[in-house]
Amino acid sequence: MILNGRKYSLEEMKVTSTHSERTPFEKTTLAFCQAWITGQQSFTIHTSGSTGSPKEIQLKRSALEASARMTLRALALKPGGNSLVCLDTAYIAGQMMLVRSLLHNMNIVAVEPTANPLKNIDHPVDLVALVPYQLETILEQSPGKLDSVRCAIIGGAPVSYSLRKKISKSTCALYATYGMTETVSHIALQRLNGKQAQDYFEALENVHLRVDDSGCLCIQAPYLPAEIITRDLVEIVGHNQFRWLGRIDNVINSGGIKITPEKIELVFEKIFDLLEIKNRFFIASVPHKKWGQQVVMFLEGGLSKTDEDKIIEMATGQLSKYELPKKILRIEKFIETATAKIDRKKIVLPYL
Repeated sequence: MILNGRKYSLEEMKVTSTHSERTPFEKTTLAFCQAWITGQQSFTIHTSGSTGSPKEIQLKRSALEASARMTLRALALKPGGNSLVCLDTAYIAGQMMLVRSLLHNMNIVAVEPTANPLKNIDHPVDLVALVPYQLETILEQSPGKLDSVRCAIIGGAPVSYSLRKKISKSTCALYATYGMTETVSHIALQRLNGKQAQDYFEALENVHLRVDDSGCLCIQAPYLPAEIITRDLVEIVGHNQFRWLGRIDNVINSGGIKITPEKIELVFEKIFDLLEIKNRFFIASVPHKKWGQQVVMFLEGGLSKTDEDKIIEMATGQLSKYELPKKILRIEKFIETATAKIDRKKIVLPYL
């Protein structure tokens, strides 16, 4: 393994210590590899807190192995290739990249999580996991380097409409992932580009899906101790295939009308892309005396009054009067979780 430019042999990873001069990323990466190589059977994993309070959960080694092998088979990766680990290895996404690489005898290059992890990579990469922000930055700063990657899996947040347009012609096979810490990383993939592009997620082998009475996705897999009932609203479109609609926790009840923020966000994503507006945003609700809840847009940074009026005008014909945001609330800088996701709950809290 090459970690931040330094090469570590298998024996060095077995006995490595948490040297005080190492970065937090180096310490967690080496500690996880050491635990794995020496045969540790149970791992304490921390959730990011993006969909609830951060917590610790225990996962068995056998579950991590089963999940990793499903992904390796789904992506048809050959042993001995090059993997790039550039997500925080204190969390499941980065840890599972290490597991996949170690199981598949891949050459691991681990670099500090940055906006553009491909910047100083000068060799082909067979597998990398990225968050959408990293993919966006790579396309802005060094787009040609993405074509040196065979396969990239994208997680942590939905891939926006504008980003899907940008990657449509890339030779890199790009997949959106669906999963969480409790499901031991992703349990479904969605091809985002090329002739095989999909508009739905497809579950990995031996994963079984259903929806409960609330419309939320329920997941069964051989390596999970019990069925997991998620808080994600989905539409089943085929055998073990589904479209993600949004989080049930985010549903807004305005005057008895139930509104899905993610549906509204997709409309504005397309408008922002058309107008070349780069600001991040999300749809949520604030209390309203008459209607109970009122739909609003939280916007990072500022827009001119002209632009604000324009986006609302363009959305008016596409959204009902209940769905159309009644206010645009400007936030100088969005609060983020430890894994760089927008922390909606903390941002909205002062307005409740």
